[in-house]
Formats: sequence, C-alpha cells, structure tokens
Amino acid sequence: MNEEYIEIELEEEPIELCKLLKVLNLVEGGGQAKNLIAEGYVGVNHEICTIKRKKLYSGDVLEFDGELFQLSLSEDATPAQRPSEQTPVEPKQNITPPESQPAKSKRKRTKKPKVDEKTGRRPISFG
Repeated sequence: MNEEYIEIELEEEPIELCKLLKVLNLVEGGGQAKNLIAEGYVGVNHEICTIKRKKLYSGDVLEFDGELFQLSLSEDATPAQRPSEQTPVEPKQNITPPESQPAKSKRKRTKKPKVDEKTGRRPISFG
C-alpha cells in the first residue's frame, strides 16, 4: 500500500492534538476536535488515539478523515525533548515532623461575624 503524507511544518513543539486539528482547519472548533478524538476518529502514529491533549512532536504521523499528515519541525525552531527522552526526576523526600512536636495547622481560624438581628445578615469584611 502506497501511503502519501501531507507534510506539516511546526514552528514550535510540542503541540496538543486537539489544537493541531483546529490549526489545520480539519474541524470547526476545539469542542468538535475533542469529541472526534474521544470517539476514536483520530489516529496518531498508526494507532487510534483518544487522548485529547496528547502532545505531538516532529516525526509523528496524524491520521484523520482518510488523510495522513507527517509532522516536521521548521528549520528555525528549536526541537523539544519527548517525555521518554527527558532525564528522570528524583522523587521528593517526605519530611515528617518530629514525634515530640505535633504538626501545626497552616489554616488560620477566624471567628464568624455576628448576625444582625434585624436583617439576619452578616457584615461583609475584607481582611
């Protein structure tokens, strides 16, 4: 099977799938794009994709309405790293308070203002 691709040059990457469909004027709006993606009418890299905000990079293939679109990066754009190529982030260490001191609540408690007996309303305060 001979597949013909329509080349799409990206000025920056990544681009979200729903936004790409809008930019290419393949849909009327973002809501329609998200519905079509959720219903399985859009393919990315020869697989059905139902992730509305999937990030696409140069080299990815978009399939929609019987057409194939090959994404590439324009010459003046700087390439971004795909998530799998990024360096792993070290997990955060849990800091527990010493047992001798109870953990303090960060929430500041305030007294509720009194209710006016005539109107049944509380006064408004800004501060």
